[in-house]
Amino acid sequence: MHGYRHAQGFTLIEVLVALAIIAVAMAAAVRVAGVMTQSNGLLRDKSMALLAAQSRLAELRLEAQLRSGRKTFDCDQGRLKLRCEQTIERAGPLYQVQVQVLDASREAPPLAHLTTQVRDE
Repeated sequence: MHGYRHAQGFTLIEVLVALAIIAVAMAAAVRVAGVMTQSNGLLRDKSMALLAAQSRLAELRLEAQLRSGRKTFDCDQGRLKLRCEQTIERAGPLYQVQVQVLDASREAPPLAHLTTQVRDE
């Protein structure tokens, strides 16, 4: 009589299921890496925009005479193309100054927005 030998190893179905699970896990890992890279780039852009806004407010504090009104100008930071929108309004003995920084290459919400008050001298 011939005895049945038990085959050792994995069946084709088991191997295919394992490969499918690994493929799903790898796709999720690649997606997470992509999202993290995009978030890192946005954080860098926001930091540079905040630096541009702070620089503009420092310049305005040093100016002898402020004038009410709105002004739009380029405020690039290195290779990052930015557009600054400055609004100055008189509020009694103070000027309220707002600086908003936008990405000049596309329509998007502001990357930075700062408001301060400067005393009229």
